[in-house]
Amino acid sequence: MDDQTTKNRGKQKTRRKPQATHTAPQTPAGSFDYAASIGRVARRIRDEHGLTLANVAEQARISPGMLSRLETIVALAEVLGVRPALLLQDIGSPESLAQHTPAGQGLEVVRRGTKRGHNYQLLAAPRGPRKEFEPYFVTMTDRSEVFPGFQHAGTEFIYILAGEMRYRHGKESYLLKEGDSLTFRGDIAHGPERLIRMPIRMLSIIIYANGASE
Repeated sequence: MDDQTTKNRGKQKTRRKPQATHTAPQTPAGSFDYAASIGRVARRIRDEHGLTLANVAEQARISPGMLSRLETIVALAEVLGVRPALLLQDIGSPESLAQHTPAGQGLEVVRRGTKRGHNYQLLAAPRGPRKEFEPYFVTMTDRSEVFPGFQHAGTEFIYILAGEMRYRHGKESYLLKEGDSLTFRGDIAHGPERLIRMPIRMLSIIIYANGASE
């Protein structure tokens, strides 16, 4: 074996293999944008309940940037008071049309009566671009104030689960006790006029005839 052959073999042994280049996986054309869909649902829920991106991020103990990129669905769902599956409701099969809210786990939301001591728990989040109805579990205690000035679109149905109060709708006043119900137009001023026996707990369902735009 001559010297030239020995040198060539030595070069072959020390020759480095070319480094593999890593490229980011490309999203197939026509694939579903999951992050965008989740973001739309989360944004809708936040807007409905008067929650800002900063407030939700602070409560979830994550940065607003991370929240906006939806890098954690579980923490976001916990702050919004919904199951993570709710944020995925527009993804995949539409077969599951039920929403289960365990006792005491309704989403506590801010409404006009909140500052007056009325507590509202939203029992179901609306699906789709329009709200057809909103079911609330409302609680009033001895710290609550009367406020017969609520007005909103749609028809409202209330059912008294506990307590007693006098409820005004327009020019009429109604004595409502446990087991009583009242149905009325929401665009006419209404609300508790006098709290008689507390705590007062009632189911309030607002029904929108043609759906309320988001």
